[in-house]
Amino acid sequence: MAAEQPAIAVDPAVRRLLGDISTGAERFAEGRVERILSLVVGIGSAVMGVQAFLNALGSLQEHPRWHVPLMVVVFAPLAMMIVALLTGLSARAGAAAFALTFPLALLCWPVVTAGRAAYAPGEPWVWYPLNIATVAAVMAFRVPLQIAWALAVPLLYGGVRLVQVGGGADQVTRVVLDVVFAMILAVVLLSLGWILRSTAVTTDAARREAVASYAAAAAADAIEQERVAVAALMHDSVLAALIAAERADSDRERSLAVSMAREALTRLANADQDPGEGSDEPVDPAAIVRGLQSAAAELGAGVIIEAHLDAAAPAVPGRVARALVLAAMQALANSAQHAAGSDVRGEVIADHAGIRIRLSDTGGGFDPTAVPDDRLGIRGSIVARIAAVGGSANVHSDDSGTVVTLAWEHAR
Repeated sequence: MAAEQPAIAVDPAVRRLLGDISTGAERFAEGRVERILSLVVGIGSAVMGVQAFLNALGSLQEHPRWHVPLMVVVFAPLAMMIVALLTGLSARAGAAAFALTFPLALLCWPVVTAGRAAYAPGEPWVWYPLNIATVAAVMAFRVPLQIAWALAVPLLYGGVRLVQVGGGADQVTRVVLDVVFAMILAVVLLSLGWILRSTAVTTDAARREAVASYAAAAAADAIEQERVAVAALMHDSVLAALIAAERADSDRERSLAVSMAREALTRLANADQDPGEGSDEPVDPAAIVRGLQSAAAELGAGVIIEAHLDAAAPAVPGRVARALVLAAMQALANSAQHAAGSDVRGEVIADHAGIRIRLSDTGGGFDPTAVPDDRLGIRGSIVARIAAVGGSANVHSDDSGTVVTLAWEHAR
């Protein structure tokens, strides 16, 4: 039967990011760009639409009985599009409605202007909404249809306009220039929309990759912290208690073994409730001193902890305080086991910069580099534990004794 995989504690911020991705926020930049485009196009279309409407009111080019119906066909969808773009409600559908109806209105232009050649030389009011139709296609359609509208709508305007005005050289030249201008402006608008949307898609893709990488790194960090915590728990509590009990020959050593066994049982019982070496509830530096004094008393080490606490020293996170106390307890236990009878001293210094704990003994010392890899007392229970909460641990040992320095600084 396969072993059950342990649950990995991932930071809540990572969970929120992953949750956002699963609910569609992977299109964050794309959605923002679309909204900006909708507002800009909506405002621009409103300005140009008002201009076209004012020109249409006094237009005499089309037959009077077709004048109002044609205005309704053009300006009703245009008004719907502007409202949809400005409010963000059914923006694509509103833009598509105008993009489709305006070419139909252009097709009707030769019919509604038939027999009114005397009024043809003036600029027709259907010229003004021409580029609104092409930009509406940019908002509503995919790129192939956008290109088709950018070319076809101006050409359609040119065709129906030539039917209206006839084949005079001056009129043809003017219509051709209008068509070319409309095409250039349509291509510019299409290109801007494509560039902005492509940039948004690229940004969203980069964001997804960054979040995925961060999530993987957070999961790996959680696994490593769990490994360090389990290794420290096994060494500090279980193995250390068993070794101390096996080697206990004197009353002092037996008392030390009993204290270590009691600590081991307590930590094993609370292992599932204390995965992170405690909470982040702020702890006063004086509480750390009391914890060390209590630990020294339980270990029977006879250590006097000297405290140099600045009255303005801020509190430290609970997990940091717990890690400092446990690492210091391991250092005291090491001194009690390997430097028995030596002078063991402790010092706690706390100020606005951070907190430092210095533990020393006058035993025979050892070579830290010669400690086997499977011995976790220093590597796991002291150095890795302090590093896991953002601090540093230094172990110096020679013939005159061993000094363990634990330090943690407040964020600046």
